[in-house]
Amino acid sequence: MKRRFIFGLVVVALLLNLAVGAKIYLSAAQASNNDDSAQQNLEVFTDAMQKIRSEYVDGKDLKYQQLVYAALKGMVGKLDPHSEFLDETSFQQLQDDTEGQFGGLGLVVAMKDGYVIVVAPMEDAPGFRAGILTGDRIVRVEGKSVEKLPLTEVVKQLRGEPGSAVTLAVERPSTGVTKNYTLLRAVIQMIMVKDINGKKEFPLDENKIGYLRITQFAEKTADELESALGKLKRQGMKGLIIDLRWNPGGLLEQAVAVCQKFLPRGQLVVSTEGRRLLEKYFAKGDGDELKNVPIVVLVNLNSASAAEIVTGCLQDLHRAVILGEKTFGKGSVQTIFPLEDGSALKLTVAKYYTPSHKVIHQHGITPDILVPVSDEEEAAVLLKRAPGAVESLPEKDRVRVSEIRDEQADRAEDLLKGLIIYDTLNGVPKPEKVAAK
Repeated sequence: MKRRFIFGLVVVALLLNLAVGAKIYLSAAQASNNDDSAQQNLEVFTDAMQKIRSEYVDGKDLKYQQLVYAALKGMVGKLDPHSEFLDETSFQQLQDDTEGQFGGLGLVVAMKDGYVIVVAPMEDAPGFRAGILTGDRIVRVEGKSVEKLPLTEVVKQLRGEPGSAVTLAVERPSTGVTKNYTLLRAVIQMIMVKDINGKKEFPLDENKIGYLRITQFAEKTADELESALGKLKRQGMKGLIIDLRWNPGGLLEQAVAVCQKFLPRGQLVVSTEGRRLLEKYFAKGDGDELKNVPIVVLVNLNSASAAEIVTGCLQDLHRAVILGEKTFGKGSVQTIFPLEDGSALKLTVAKYYTPSHKVIHQHGITPDILVPVSDEEEAAVLLKRAPGAVESLPEKDRVRVSEIRDEQADRAEDLLKGLIIYDTLNGVPKPEKVAAK
């Protein structure tokens, strides 16, 4: 009887041991196939890279950096449309753009239908002074065709040390003539805040209504806005149009700095929420600089990111009337992580929320007053903004474009005139005229 009992205990112990062993084995097997096992997957990556180098027909011409960079671009590109791997050149270009200063020709270019097109020549820059116009095509740089080059490579060739020379061939589609230019690069100062004429003079119209256009949110945007507001206030401005159409965004802190010029100190401007990020940004200025001055903000589908932060904030807090079309809906936060070799990762780390906690990302900001416009009207507005663009058109098209009104700006003007009259009738204090300093 005792033997049977002991034998039974041994059998139970063996069965338990087998069960535990099986569980441990299965756990180990699952761990070996675990997608989150960094070491194992890195071994697969390294093995694949070595195979490409040794077996690919042109593998002898491949550098390890090429393969790693290509893999990083593919990996980050799978995350979302706004995350990006930046090689050293792209990273430097991003820094130049956000600083608002670089050595170049002052030509804003884009890729369209396989051509490198001049979108706009910047005033007083080498390209503008040479007579290069909006719509011109850059076909060669230093005698070499740019037909199959990516746009980033063409931009790299156009930029360089101030004072250095570059030769480019430019084709004008309206005439079919190609002309060679040898230009000296200069320090290009990008204007972030412009007046109705694309300059920095900021006149008022006959109704004492001011207009300013913020082109993007870079390091000097808030400072330029402060200067523009000073000029407008000294003239006795009664109403203001802030144009954020075609503004792609930029730096978060600049969006906050812009908002705080129209808000009381301590007011919540925007919050960001992510896996490792939970921050709230408050106005730190001296209070609303335009007390009793009504504001209309113009937006469209091309108003994105930081432009949407400003729009959403001023709308939530009833500080401005938003007019135009629904914005893009790019309400995510990208942080730059520099890497050791000079490259960098731009990763989405959070999403923006307006003061009332409305999410911007993939939703956009719906204007208080919807004013849709046609593609033709939008094209006409852009052409009028670009120096020399209308003048470069054939006479028939030049007349047609000149006659097309900016319907959204006109509606904003009418709205402000009405608000000014309403305030006058209701005894709202007039904005103070600031003395020149």
